[in-house]
Amino acid sequence: MLTFGGCDPEPARLAPGAEEAAFAAARARMVKEQIAARGITKARVLSAMAQVPRHEFIPKAARAQAYEDWPLPIGHGQTISQPYIVAFMTAALDPEPGDRVLEIGTGSGYQAAVLSGLVAEVFSIEIVAPLARRAEADLQRLGYGNVRVRAGDGHLGWPEAAPFDAIIVTCAPEQVPPALVDQLKAGGRMIVPVGSTWGAQELYLLRKTPGGLERQAVLPVRFVPMVTAPKGK
Repeated sequence: MLTFGGCDPEPARLAPGAEEAAFAAARARMVKEQIAARGITKARVLSAMAQVPRHEFIPKAARAQAYEDWPLPIGHGQTISQPYIVAFMTAALDPEPGDRVLEIGTGSGYQAAVLSGLVAEVFSIEIVAPLARRAEADLQRLGYGNVRVRAGDGHLGWPEAAPFDAIIVTCAPEQVPPALVDQLKAGGRMIVPVGSTWGAQELYLLRKTPGGLERQAVLPVRFVPMVTAPKGK
């Protein structure tokens, strides 16, 4: 749990300035102990993780756990990924300042916020419409102006905004959706968990080359399944 001193009071009992200072200290420890200590060394990624207020993307009842190294529920059967996984996927994607990135699975908006400071534009799709609306409002409230959010089926991508320099998928399809491959630039990268069985998924780093997709398995993972919108939606 997030601690605020020796007696560990609940966050709501602190003055706003003290609460934010406690969250900032917890965030710094998160980056040092959960991320850098486990081999994430890219300075831009560490800086982004240190700056984005994860607690702002989590329901108030769970904010005391915001900087612990585990996923948390955000409603509608969805979760916010553990900080290490967010950092790992971001580092593996190797975003550049001029990149246009497509995210499949907005969720809370936290991953999009991390990417926001690393790239030129983020386009994020969430199939659960209430989550899309909440994430969009939170991202706007917090000043992440280069992120666009829409509610829709991630299998279809965002064709009118394609092609993308990079694509990040934060839910697990059974196979890599062909539309996402089509919307990836030549030389572009995609990070995606693949697998229909809970607990038997693999995170893949893909690169689009003239000869096809280069595929590298980088980490066993556990993500919520990627679902398709019902017909007519």
